[in-house]
Amino acid sequence: MEVTARTKHLSISPQKLRLVCDKVRGLDALQAKTVLAYMPQKGAGFVIKTLASAIANAENNYDIDPATLIVAQIWADEGTRLKRVKAGARGRYKPRVKRLSHLTVVLAPRQNTEE
Repeated sequence: MEVTARTKHLSISPQKLRLVCDKVRGLDALQAKTVLAYMPQKGAGFVIKTLASAIANAENNYDIDPATLIVAQIWADEGTRLKRVKAGARGRYKPRVKRLSHLTVVLAPRQNTEE
């Protein structure tokens, strides 16, 4: 049974968010939460909130113990882009693109390798 949590329209570029996602992919859910708490990146805050939501979904909706969960999949997709302009020299304009992200976290129960 896989448990999913999704957060949309995060104000961070997907490239920066993917760097944080790569650090916690494959870890235990509670261990990933601890690792994210000590990361200095802005994206770590977004990932820890979405991970906490996925853990809460597993507990409340499916009665799964959080200690048995691992981060099976985590990815950041590109969201919409906010297009803004800044005035440039000689009456020109300079475009500014503010990128937004969609974050998805999928948790799955740990597989026993003893069998």
